[in-house]
Amino acid sequence: MTKVGTAVEKAVQTVRQGGLIIYPTEAVYGLGGDYRQAEVVSNILALKHRPISQGLILVAGHIGHILPLIQPLSGSDLAAALATWPGHHTWIFPASDKVPAGVRGPDNTVAVRLSAHPVIIDLCQQLNHALISTSANKRGQATPTVLQQLVSQWPHEVDYFLDLPLGHAQKPSTIRIAGDGHTVR
Repeated sequence: MTKVGTAVEKAVQTVRQGGLIIYPTEAVYGLGGDYRQAEVVSNILALKHRPISQGLILVAGHIGHILPLIQPLSGSDLAAALATWPGHHTWIFPASDKVPAGVRGPDNTVAVRLSAHPVIIDLCQQLNHALISTSANKRGQATPTVLQQLVSQWPHEVDYFLDLPLGHAQKPSTIRIAGDGHTVR
């Protein structure tokens, strides 16, 4: 049975057990789980109707959760990202070998964000690793900003809905490519 609640600890336990969670991000609800578990990645891609080649965003609450996942080509590439973090900015870097298939994007890259949202920071600090952070919608559809719509959409597919406030951003994070700073979204 799907659970809805406000306990970050319950969300952490769900992720540790290989479950999927819906949780608040800066602008919309995120669909997440443990990026290191292949079944979790497959389940998220299937729920979203998202091709494996597109990759998934990882979000973290501490830079130490991101550094092992990326291979910046230069110090200035990392410095550009650090200048926007913590914050509502996602950066695409060359991926390290710690990033599994399904999470990696085109050309062996990974999209990462160091969030300032208190719920994400708490989740990732308790997990002690990054978390998948993809908008909680099916591909090509709008992302609901009312949690009950998500409960209705995925009543059995998601294991825990974390009912805490969204941030104050009006749209999903900006996505930029490390190296040239080109904005993708």
